[in-house]
Amino acid sequence: MKKILSFLTVFLMLFLTCPVSVWAAGESSGESGVPIWLCIPFAGLLLCIAVMPLVKGEWWEAHQPLVVALWIIVLVIPFAVLYGVGDTVETVLECTVNDYLTFIILLFGLFCVSGNITMEGDFAGSPRINVGLLAIGTLLSSCIGTTGASMLMVRPVIKMNSWRKRKSHIMIFFIFMVSNMGGCLTPIGDPPLLMGFMRGVPFFWSIHLFPVLLFNMVILLFIFYHLDKRNYRKDIAEGRKPDISKPGTEFRIDGLHNIIFLVMIVAAVILSGVLPGMPAFQDAAGNVRGIHIFGEVSLSFPSLIEIVLILLAAFLSFKTTSSEIRTRNHFTWGAIQEVAVLFIGIFITMQPALMLLKAVGPNLGLTEPFQMFWATGALSSFLDNTPTYLVFLTTAGTLGFTSGISTTLGTLPEKMLSAISCGAVFMGANTYIGNAPNFMVKSISDENGVNMPSFFGYMLWSVSILIPVFIIDMLVFFL
Repeated sequence: MKKILSFLTVFLMLFLTCPVSVWAAGESSGESGVPIWLCIPFAGLLLCIAVMPLVKGEWWEAHQPLVVALWIIVLVIPFAVLYGVGDTVETVLECTVNDYLTFIILLFGLFCVSGNITMEGDFAGSPRINVGLLAIGTLLSSCIGTTGASMLMVRPVIKMNSWRKRKSHIMIFFIFMVSNMGGCLTPIGDPPLLMGFMRGVPFFWSIHLFPVLLFNMVILLFIFYHLDKRNYRKDIAEGRKPDISKPGTEFRIDGLHNIIFLVMIVAAVILSGVLPGMPAFQDAAGNVRGIHIFGEVSLSFPSLIEIVLILLAAFLSFKTTSSEIRTRNHFTWGAIQEVAVLFIGIFITMQPALMLLKAVGPNLGLTEPFQMFWATGALSSFLDNTPTYLVFLTTAGTLGFTSGISTTLGTLPEKMLSAISCGAVFMGANTYIGNAPNFMVKSISDENGVNMPSFFGYMLWSVSILIPVFIIDMLVFFL
C-alpha cells in the first residue's frame, strides 16, 4: 500500500503541480525541455468537453469546431515561440498525418460499414438478452477491434432497448466491456497491442490475457445483470412493454454481405502492422518508405495502403447496400463528425503531455507489474493509449530482465507485459476520451434518445465500478 500511495503521489505532483521543464533526459539526446504549462491547452480542451455540454449545451454543439481551433492556436503560438515555426509545423503534421489521419479513417470506415448492417427481431431488451449481447460484443472486440464491435453492436443494443426508460446504464457497461476490455486478446483488438506486435510481441501472446478478461467479464456482467434487472422491473411496473407481436420467434440480419467489408478493414489494419517490416517497404537505411510531406514527416506506403483499402471498403459498402437499411438504423453523420472535430484537437494539444511522459517515464522508478498497470492505465484514460503503451513498454524493456517475452525493445516478464497491456486496454474505459469508440457510442446513444451521463457523470460510474475491479485485478494478477 505504501508503494501504491507513493506512486500516486508522484503522479499527481508531476501532472498537477510540477512547474519545471522535464522533456527528455540528457544533453546527448539533443532534445530540449518542455514546460509543463504547455499542457494547459490540452487540459482546457478536456475541461470544455466535460463542462460545456452542461452549462451551454446548444452553444457547444454549434461551436465545437471554433473552440477546438482556439485551443489548438493557444498551443501552437507559444510552442512556435519556444521551438521555432519549423519544429512546430513538423510536430503538428507528425501527429496529424501519422496518428490522427489513420485513426479517423479507420473510425470512418467502420462507422460506414457497420451502419449498413441491421439486426432486427422479436427480442426485447431484457436483463438476460442484454447480458448475452454484452458478452458477445466483448468477445467480438478481439476479432474486429473494439471500434468495429462497438459500431456493429451499438445500434442493435439500442434498438432492442428502445422501449425502456432506464437504459443509460446499458450503454455505460457497453463502453466498459465492448468498447474497451474486449480488445485485449489480439493485436487486432486495440492499437496498443498492434504496436506491441510490430515490436516483437508474438501475435497470439495476448490470448494469455483471457483469464483476466474472463474474470472481469464475470464480475461486470454479474453487477450489470442485477442493476439491469432492478431497472427492468421498474420499467415494467410503470406499464412499459416492448412492441413485439411474437416474442422470440423472429430474427434477421440485413446487409450481412458487409461482413466482407469489415474483414477487408481488419485486413488493412493487419497489413499496416506487417508491411513496414518487409524489405520491399524499407529503404537502404531500414526506414519505411513513404511520401515526404515536410521535414521528417512522411506518410508511409503501408499507412497509405491501409487508408485506400478502408475507404474502398466504405465506398463499396454504400454502393452495395440499400439506403433503407441505413434509414432503419437511424444512420446519421453526427457521431463521426463530432469525434473528428474533437479528436483533432485532442491529438494536437496532447503532444506536450506525451513529450513529458516520454521524458519522465524511464525515471519514475516503476519496476513492478502493478505499478506499470496503474501508470499505463491512468495515463491511457486521458491520453492516446498507443503512445502511452509504447512509452512504458520501452521503459520496461530497459530494466534488464533476462527471462520472459523477447521483443525489439528488450526482454519483459509475462506478468510485466500483461500489466502494461491490460492497463492500456482496460483503463481506456475510465473516461469518454480514453478510447475512440467511447465517444462514438455516447454520440450515437444521445442521437437515439438514450440520456447518457455527462463527462464527469460517466467518470462517477467508472470510478465506482471499474476502479474496484481494477484493484482486484492488481491483487489477483499483478502483485
